[in-house]
Amino acid sequence: MAVSLAALMVASLLTSPSAALPACPQIFGHGGYPTGANAWERDQVRQPNNPTAIRRYQGWGASGVEADLQLTKDGTKAVMWHNTSTWGLTGVKKNITDIWWAAGDTALKGRTINRGLFQGETVYTFREWLAAMRSAGMVGLVEIKPEARQSLLSSNASIKSRAWAEVLDPVKENYQSQEIILYSHDSALTAELKNRVSAAGMTKVLSGGPIWPEVTKWEEPPPSWTLNENAWKAALESGAKRVATDYTPQFSAWLKGKCQ
Repeated sequence: MAVSLAALMVASLLTSPSAALPACPQIFGHGGYPTGANAWERDQVRQPNNPTAIRRYQGWGASGVEADLQLTKDGTKAVMWHNTSTWGLTGVKKNITDIWWAAGDTALKGRTINRGLFQGETVYTFREWLAAMRSAGMVGLVEIKPEARQSLLSSNASIKSRAWAEVLDPVKENYQSQEIILYSHDSALTAELKNRVSAAGMTKVLSGGPIWPEVTKWEEPPPSWTLNENAWKAALESGAKRVATDYTPQFSAWLKGKCQ
């Protein structure tokens, strides 16, 4: 029986080198943070907690970013910041949980980053950050930092209620129109988050996060990205759909020709 030209073309495509390539994972950019004693002193504020950083990570090839949610004193404002204190910002050094968003001479609002790639950017509220992510069309992976226990697990019912409203109200407003993923490394916060999100019918915001394959411990200046090549290869070969990385531009470049 004669084989049609169309069938030969399909067979050729199926056996071509590109057909054997795995699907490229979505990249989630993460700002590397030093380890060890006094790590905060070496922090270069690489975290995508502001619109300038969001656009930079997107330009590097990220489809999403991992960012950091804190709460100011008594849970009065959910803000996007990673350090326990205002280290890395202008103004007197204070713990985030000890200051108000806009009141007092140590207020967080209006302070600007004083080092690193995003020097001059300010601190944004969670709602403002979500708007920037929606505008960029990016997926937001949001870590609720352990320091938020001060208000999210407060014995004062009014503080606790207000704090959770600061976290979950912006999510309720936006999760149907943009992908938002919430998580915490704190087990008590994770349990409370799960209960409250489930009660609100928003369990979808607890799933869909990336894998974190990298083996390097971040430092300043950064260790060579090549230390992660074997881990990246294993993640790609395992069929990972989403991969988080501290090396967004390098990982994006490394993927070229290895996936489609």
